[in-house]
Amino acid sequence: MNNPFGEVPALPVVGPFGIAVFAVLLIVLLIRRIFSLPRAAVAAAVAVYAAGIVGNTIFPIFLDKPDSGAPWTPGLALLPFVDYEIDDALMNALVFVPLGILIPLLLARPSWWKVIVAAAITSLTVESLQLGAQAFFAGGHIADINDLLSNVAGGALGYGLLLLLARVPVLARLIDRFRWSRRPQQSPLEPDVVRG
Repeated sequence: MNNPFGEVPALPVVGPFGIAVFAVLLIVLLIRRIFSLPRAAVAAAVAVYAAGIVGNTIFPIFLDKPDSGAPWTPGLALLPFVDYEIDDALMNALVFVPLGILIPLLLARPSWWKVIVAAAITSLTVESLQLGAQAFFAGGHIADINDLLSNVAGGALGYGLLLLLARVPVLARLIDRFRWSRRPQQSPLEPDVVRG
């Protein structure tokens, strides 16, 4: 197949990346002596999710796209809610719902702020990588503040959904099997309470 611009195929990059993430998470489970099939399933879900995020947000990248002769100007959108379509907002929120579900399963003490910070850091990393891919590899995505805001909202939505599901006793017991740790005398997904 002809590849005139040296496009880097995503699969040979994201496949090994996902496998590496899965291997690291399995090692963590084994070192902590908490390995179980449900927890390994969470590790697999995190690995597939991470590979999917990289594959769908960083690629395509090109190694030898012809120079247009014009100076590089970053594809960067820093004004919130300007030229941003509802479909894009919904898609970006939905993409981060799984992160909002997975993060609390990994944490000993899940809370709203931890999930929101994790979603914000993940989204900021993605947007930064998109900007870097544009600068160095003729990447095909724009770094956009609106994507970051939608991603964070999606992460919060995912955590809210998990908390709602955990209110049903039979689902709470099922969810608890997938958690990587649990505090004594606390329901499986009870958020941290600030007392003052």
